[in-house]
Amino acid sequence: MTQHVRDVMTSDPMTVEPLTSVQTVARMMRDENIGAVLVTEGEQLRGLVSDRDLVIRAMAEGGDPGSTTVAEACSEDLVTVGPDDDLGLAVTVMREHSVRRVPVVDQEHHAVGIVSIGDLAIERDPESALGDISAARPNR
Repeated sequence: MTQHVRDVMTSDPMTVEPLTSVQTVARMMRDENIGAVLVTEGEQLRGLVSDRDLVIRAMAEGGDPGSTTVAEACSEDLVTVGPDDDLGLAVTVMREHSVRRVPVVDQEHHAVGIVSIGDLAIERDPESALGDISAARPNR
């Protein structure tokens, strides 16, 4: 049976505007227990910022987390998939582009979700270490 991206994606992703501070985004990630937030202008997807992006592109560069914007830290050269795409396409996109998360967009390029490598591991190989870790409750 063919599975689609919509079957495993996280729906209704957290979004922020480009001028949001990285400190605000980091707090959102902590409070919501998520590792990525989509950056949008209006309804259009502009980028994705991950917890790793915050560390590598903002904190490690010595920027002030209160004044450094998420636009300065986000990945803007995005690859995306659609909710009706075959799940295998999401796997291929992640593998070919060496990414851990892919935004899911509708036909108008509006963000409708995120699919992560953890989502795929839970679905495709739940007994694997990654599947097991991804399915575990957060350790706060």
